[in-house]
Amino acid sequence: MRILHTMLRVGDLPRSIDFYTRVLGMTLLRTTDRPEQKYSLAFLGYAANPAQAEIELTYNHGVTHYELGTAFGHIALGVTDVAATCERIRAAGGRITREAGPVAGGHTIIAFVEDPDGYKIELIQHGTLD
Repeated sequence: MRILHTMLRVGDLPRSIDFYTRVLGMTLLRTTDRPEQKYSLAFLGYAANPAQAEIELTYNHGVTHYELGTAFGHIALGVTDVAATCERIRAAGGRITREAGPVAGGHTIIAFVEDPDGYKIELIQHGTLD
């Protein structure tokens, strides 16, 4: 496994992109707009995956403010087989909160696991991992 990205919910995507690029010197690596699902994403970092983990900024359309306690989204781990990984986690006593399947509006296979404190960890399927 490897850490892929950390997701933060933001209330103003252009303002946040400006901060991470201009203030912190990251590069805007890619964006995704999902109007039907009412969210937009921006991925930033100092290098793209798999060389380094990235920051995923998520703007949920119409939401301009979050309490700090709700700003954190999840940690993402790349795995070669999400369903098999879920079974291994379940067998070890872990809690799967979203079974393996395609992401809303896309084709990437994901699942979610919850740690003992309730933090979410996303499993994202990749063909092979170095």
